[in-house]
Amino acid sequence: MAEPLLRLHGVSKSFGGLAAVREVSLDLPAGSLCALIGPNGAGKTTLFALMSGFLRPDAGRIEFDGQDITGVAPHLNARNGMTRTFQIVQPFAAQTVHENIAAGAHLHCAGRTAALEEAEVVAQRVGLAHMLAKPAGDLTVAGRKRLELARALATRPRLLLLDEVLAGLNPQEIAEMLPVVREIASGGVTVLMIEHVMQAVMHLASHVWVLAQGQLIAAGAPSAVTRDVRVIEAYLGHGTAQRLARMAEVTQ
Repeated sequence: MAEPLLRLHGVSKSFGGLAAVREVSLDLPAGSLCALIGPNGAGKTTLFALMSGFLRPDAGRIEFDGQDITGVAPHLNARNGMTRTFQIVQPFAAQTVHENIAAGAHLHCAGRTAALEEAEVVAQRVGLAHMLAKPAGDLTVAGRKRLELARALATRPRLLLLDEVLAGLNPQEIAEMLPVVREIASGGVTVLMIEHVMQAVMHLASHVWVLAQGQLIAAGAPSAVTRDVRVIEAYLGHGTAQRLARMAEVTQ
């Protein structure tokens, strides 16, 4: 297995009396495409915010490429190669798709011309090349999701944290987005995705971590994790898990 690009050691975060993330440790191998799943309110987005520097943990340590980045500001993490997307996409609506992507490219491109040229290349990768002149505010939900992905890619990440990039898409749009994410990973970018669309997790992720009530309760290959009784209980409740187990016994 490849060396970890990102390592979490006992990371915890509370808000008032609520423990949102509790002693989470994980190693994300370089070059991998992995997923973080769990029911709503499990602490997944909080964990992403801790990884990327938008929040500082109360306890624990975060390492990126062997360096301690605990509490390091997001823009510095982005410059070092860690970029995240957000569940709620908020493009610069009055600007074009081209200009929006170039905003990400400006992290490494000082000049406007160079940033716009890089934006064209990124737009081609995510299927937005034919929409470069379109105002970002006119995009569909699917188009905005691709734009969010493109802006992140334009920062030249080594690690890309995708927060529900498929949320709000219909089945056809999801199917069209899967090869885009796969191509990003195969191009050398390490990807960790928060996702509720289990179809995507099963098709894309080589390894899955399951978070529930702020704690990791399972980890492994997607096919194994989705059969774990603790995961079924976290998503469906203890009673439903028991009924499913009894049904499985009857059908065997």
